[in-house]
Amino acid sequence: MIQLKKFTFNMFDENTYVLWDDESKECVIIDPGCYEKYEELELQNFIIDNNLVVKYLINTHCHIDHILGCRFVKEKFNPTYLASEKDLPLLKNINTQAKMIGIESFIPILPDEYLTENTKLKLGSSELKFLFTPGHSPGEYCIYLPEEKICITGDVLFYNSIGRTDLWGGNYDMLINSIRHKLLTLPDETIIFPGHGEKSNIFKERTQNPFLKAIN
Repeated sequence: MIQLKKFTFNMFDENTYVLWDDESKECVIIDPGCYEKYEELELQNFIIDNNLVVKYLINTHCHIDHILGCRFVKEKFNPTYLASEKDLPLLKNINTQAKMIGIESFIPILPDEYLTENTKLKLGSSELKFLFTPGHSPGEYCIYLPEEKICITGDVLFYNSIGRTDLWGGNYDMLINSIRHKLLTLPDETIIFPGHGEKSNIFKERTQNPFLKAIN
């Protein structure tokens, strides 16, 4: 069975997720936003205290608030790091983002492998599927666990809101298309865990999200 733990890190209140299989103890760290030392230790201690084996490090997208802890996770646990090739310009120009929030120098790491919709990863017997959902960034992916009816939606779909599209590579029509065809088609009971804020479910967002009423 898959377990999930949410951490909220950095000045943007970004949600970092750890998903793990409670039998094998294999885990994935998604969008590590830990920046301060105490945030790194909080994440590290959780992994150690629960005897987890960090198999994968995944970015839903590569805005700075979602990648601040990637180097720490990679150097500490050496997982396979996966992100979207279409978001590489964000990584390679990350210091432009960093300076905007007062970070003078930030050295990113590059993925070991690129995500595609054909990427299939496993934690124990549970499969992770990847839904290409651009619009907030050029290469964003949501992470879907069909058996558990869980979807990590990054900055695509939030509780009562949707992702912003005024950052580099953002596109409103593309975002709405991603939500309509990749997320709202999931089972109603699918729980969404976004990159900021509280969890929700597909039924609630399809029927009550004020940004989506016009597209239903």
